[in-house]
Amino acid sequence: MQNKFGFILVNPQLGENIGSCARAMKNFGFSKLNIISPRDGWPNTKARMTSVGAYDIIKSANVYKNIMDAVKKFDLVFATSARNRDINKKYLSITNFTKLLLKHKNSNIGIMFGPEASGLSNYDLSLSNFIIKIPTSKKLSSLNLSHAVIVICYEVYRSLYFSKFKKEKILSKLASKKSVKNLIKFLEKKLDDKKFFKPPEKKKSMILNINNIFGRVELSDKEIRILFSIFSSLNKKDRL
Repeated sequence: MQNKFGFILVNPQLGENIGSCARAMKNFGFSKLNIISPRDGWPNTKARMTSVGAYDIIKSANVYKNIMDAVKKFDLVFATSARNRDINKKYLSITNFTKLLLKHKNSNIGIMFGPEASGLSNYDLSLSNFIIKIPTSKKLSSLNLSHAVIVICYEVYRSLYFSKFKKEKILSKLASKKSVKNLIKFLEKKLDDKKFFKPPEKKKSMILNINNIFGRVELSDKEIRILFSIFSSLNKKDRL
């Protein structure tokens, strides 16, 4: 599925950023990198150095002289922008972007990123179907190129493999409420023996707090047995 996605870097300025973008793509299983007129030429030594384990993406990257040649092979093109533009395009939130991807599972999808200093031009944006705006703080809305790429890679990957992000299964069987209640009763008795509840009229609220503590914890049967042993040992006298 990841092979249906192509990442398009329009006039990237720094080779270091191109390499970091390739690494971000490989982190999430994407491999199709398209580069349009990189400022410092191509191939680029700094791109190779910063790509680390993703040099294969750098080597196989498609390099174009103009944006039209890069986007024409895609069925659907998304552009990224840090600011609103005076252009007749629909802006998508990240959530709506990933929802739309699910409707176009069989489409070849291109995602465009602009140069570091200025972002995509209005002409670049005109070649897209939709514009994605990554939510950021108003104090600094623009993202580093590779940071923008990794955010989009993560969101696309998450939409494709949502099950991986579901709550992990609990390895140990959770203790029943009855077992937890028995533990608290056992603890209460031990605390009574030690005259812990002082003054006595506060005992009710203290027991309530103990219930709240154990109620917030997902204890397993094994952990309940361990706590029983700990509380029991605290009541034993040390042998000389």
